[in-house]
Amino acid sequence: MIEIKGLFKTFGETKALSDLSFELSDGGIHAILGPAGAGKTTLLDILSGCKLADEGSVIINGVDISKEPIKAKKKIGYMPQIPPLYEDMTPYEYLVFVGDAKGVLGEKLYRNVESVIDLVGIGEASGAMIKKLSKSNRKKLAMAQAMLGNPDIILLDEPTAGLGAADAQNMRELIAKLGEIKTIVICSRKLTWLKGLCHDITIISGAEIIAQGSVEELEEKLRATTALRITARGDEEKIVSALEKVEGILECIVSSKENGVISLKIEHSSDTDIRDDVFNALAESGCPILAMDTESLTLDEVYLKICSIKENTGKEDRE
Repeated sequence: MIEIKGLFKTFGETKALSDLSFELSDGGIHAILGPAGAGKTTLLDILSGCKLADEGSVIINGVDISKEPIKAKKKIGYMPQIPPLYEDMTPYEYLVFVGDAKGVLGEKLYRNVESVIDLVGIGEASGAMIKKLSKSNRKKLAMAQAMLGNPDIILLDEPTAGLGAADAQNMRELIAKLGEIKTIVICSRKLTWLKGLCHDITIISGAEIIAQGSVEELEEKLRATTALRITARGDEEKIVSALEKVEGILECIVSSKENGVISLKIEHSSDTDIRDDVFNALAESGCPILAMDTESLTLDEVYLKICSIKENTGKEDRE
């Protein structure tokens, strides 16, 4: 349904997307996941035809959006994170206006408007002024306008942003319903609510794809990286220094320290058993191990680390 090849986009000195290439299949719900500033919104803007890429191509159901933009855009509905709602209109008036702009005419337009109002569940609010609508109903209205014209693909940018838990759950249920009849692409910073909803996830960080697959496939890949949790007695600096000399350790994180007892999480490649080396290194340093356990990293843990790295990088850039 969507083919992305060698996509590049920069804004001045800022690299927004760097050589992105992937495909999304027809039907179902696909997630583009990443921390703030990863390039997700830029990607959706290019997929929807709102922005042009510097290099690369986007093929929408066989149509190159840069060569046949009108034909490609007819296949797409887009709900931006901050939708341009006209507050002095009612939802019904707004949807008629948007539908007309999309080229849906005559009786077909009014049937289409009534259909999307019913589907998203804003019938009771369809006669009120948009400026008086709740955040939840504004999101539903934005979803409704994206569906006008019966597009094949619905693009959603942070569809639950600003919503409370109950409203976010209602939006999730609506997206799940739409995923049965449309191809849905969601951009989000939140991993937890996408689980059990999306067919696959593409993780973007630093303008590049770093992982792609179903939740199950990604978690299976992550089993290639494991963690060793240890508790040892001794000076923190001495313990960390000793561990840094052990081959195969990717990262060492101190989780707690109390009365000379240090707890750490050591991440390492699972193709190497480092337990003997860790034991010997700490024994030679005079820091006895009190406990040692192994575990696999979860997708949530790795994603949180990606977000943390991105935030720290952003701070350094700003400084």
